[in-house]
Amino acid sequence: MPQQKDIVKIAIQMPGAYPQLIQLDQKKPLSAVIKEVCDGWNLPGPDNYALQYADGVQTYITESNRLDIKNGCILRLTKAPGRCAEDLFKGIQSSDSGVRCDSLKELASVSTDVTFAQEFISRDGHLLLVKIVEDSHDAVIMTHTLTAFMELMDHGIVSWENLSTVFIKKIASFVNGKSSDASIQQVSLDILESMVMSSHSLFLQVKNEVTMERLIAHLQVTNQLIQTKAMALLMALLQTAGDSDREDMFEFLNKKNLRQYIYKNIIHSSGSVQDEMAHYLYVLQSVTLNHLEPRMRTPLDSYNQEQRDILHRLRQAAFETEPENNLTHERRRSLCAKEFKKLGFSNNSNPGQDLVRTPPGLLALDTMLYFATRYPDAYSRFVLENSSREDKHECPFARSSIQLTLILCEILRIGEPPSETGSNYHPIFFSQDRLLEELFCICIQLLNKTWKEMRATQEDFDKVMQVVREQITRTLSSKPTSLELFKNKVNALNYSEILKLRQTERLHQEETLAPPVLELKERLKPELLDLIRQQRLNRLCQGTMFRKISSRRRQDKLWYCRLSPNHKMLHYGDVEEDTDIPPIETLQKKIPVADIKGLLTGKDCPHMKENKGKQTKEVLDLAFSITYDVEDSLNFIAPSRTDFCLWTDGLSVLLGREMSSESMRSELEILLSMEIKLRLLDLENVQIPEAAPAIPKPPSNYNFCYDLSQTEQ
Repeated sequence: MPQQKDIVKIAIQMPGAYPQLIQLDQKKPLSAVIKEVCDGWNLPGPDNYALQYADGVQTYITESNRLDIKNGCILRLTKAPGRCAEDLFKGIQSSDSGVRCDSLKELASVSTDVTFAQEFISRDGHLLLVKIVEDSHDAVIMTHTLTAFMELMDHGIVSWENLSTVFIKKIASFVNGKSSDASIQQVSLDILESMVMSSHSLFLQVKNEVTMERLIAHLQVTNQLIQTKAMALLMALLQTAGDSDREDMFEFLNKKNLRQYIYKNIIHSSGSVQDEMAHYLYVLQSVTLNHLEPRMRTPLDSYNQEQRDILHRLRQAAFETEPENNLTHERRRSLCAKEFKKLGFSNNSNPGQDLVRTPPGLLALDTMLYFATRYPDAYSRFVLENSSREDKHECPFARSSIQLTLILCEILRIGEPPSETGSNYHPIFFSQDRLLEELFCICIQLLNKTWKEMRATQEDFDKVMQVVREQITRTLSSKPTSLELFKNKVNALNYSEILKLRQTERLHQEETLAPPVLELKERLKPELLDLIRQQRLNRLCQGTMFRKISSRRRQDKLWYCRLSPNHKMLHYGDVEEDTDIPPIETLQKKIPVADIKGLLTGKDCPHMKENKGKQTKEVLDLAFSITYDVEDSLNFIAPSRTDFCLWTDGLSVLLGREMSSESMRSELEILLSMEIKLRLLDLENVQIPEAAPAIPKPPSNYNFCYDLSQTEQ
């Protein structure tokens, strides 16, 4: 008998017959299983039949995928893929247009299955479809033919390389033509994208056949599928192109205002941006921003006169200097060094050294110059305001700008190739031309504002930059659609708001701990409760001063109570007003802990019952008593709520009871939180799984063990 794990209980259907419930033996050949099923329905020729899933994606069952069948699956007995491929191959060549159209429609549906696709392509069926595309003019037939062709080619069984020029031109004509059917345009764009991605020679052919203006026009239609496929082809062309071709294409797209069309017709369209379109917008953003990578990777060259002139333009724009032509060389050098220092360069005698680090390299010089020329008033105000502060409190413009440029490069992922699955695009990118520079101009002023809010000094530079990074990332994550909106949101997110958000997130994180952390928390509780118990007993050993409560003021006295170091005796007695901690020998009265019968609190205490109705709530909350004989009790009024908690907890420990005060619960939470943070320090930023990994099964034998005794012999 086969092992139970190799048996799968399934149902098999066939039109016009009662379903069969069988136990599929996974070790039995599939042909034998199909023969048994055919015999059950008295069907001849089992070789002409195959099994496929009845629900969902109706994939053929093969020897390679049969292990995916689960208990309860419903399969269907149908024509074998070879027989189906042969019938459709003949049907699409029929002289009857109705039969031909129905066959192509069915072909478009079943071509999604790789087993069928292999059978159909082995008969050169894909070349027959190419011939139909080249010769046919019927829109319905063309739609089904192109869909079937795309599905067959998607399996990667045959190469795209051998397609004829006539076929490529015909497909391109469907994209370029304004009167083409929408479904034909959609699948044609899909086919052209696959061609472009498959080889450079096909990229060149498609680039020559499809006009970029038509692709931009497709982005302006209301059909989202056409928009998405047009964007897909456009991104494929940009990513496949060489550097010179890509530059030419970008230049053309900029002239044609591609960004504005996307902003108007896709981002601000009535429908939401779907996942596939979001990916292509992300790719376009990534490829465009990566144009800045060469500047980001290039350090400043101190011998480059143009770059040195830009540094001096920054200095001159910030300060009203006297005419430098009349100054001696030494005087001029001294003045420049002083002004470069005020400008915030670390190396004031040779400021170019600050821009040698890459990244951000020359990109930081570009952003500073853009700010100084585009917003000269804001630039002058920044520099002069900080020049007038104390040295340690001034916000260095140049150092801040270099670091801010680096932060923006990291946030915008400049220099990183686009991910195949990324979809995190910024709508603000499509709202204007120079995203990095415009963001810099807003954020450098934000940095100065945050610096003042934090009352920062030079030593706090890194802390300020961390806050600014957080302000930018949090604001961009809200997907602002314009620079003005970004500016308003990022300035509203001041330092105090950042602190509030951090605190809220930290509390939320602690409340939603992962199950393993909660388990750790439970394991730590007994140990920490023991620590609190020990602290309570130590506090009782130290003792507390209590005040006697009496109706006659002159009889009010103080008394002291403390636990003996061996925790066996409570010592107490009257003391004077100015007494510190009295020695235990001076406290003449004592109660053995073993004689204590119970602990009472609040209105249950004997001294509260005697004066029932006369005690305030405040006194009731501080009152507790211990009973140690049938009628005897020792009554307390704690000096404070803290002392009440300490004593009631300590006495509970002595009596073998659980501590229950609010002070104990608060301290336990604090200790647990601190201990867990310490234990998890090494796991910072590591995702803790919900459950522990499964323990692998033990091996069937241990023959792999090395026997040392054999080698010694």
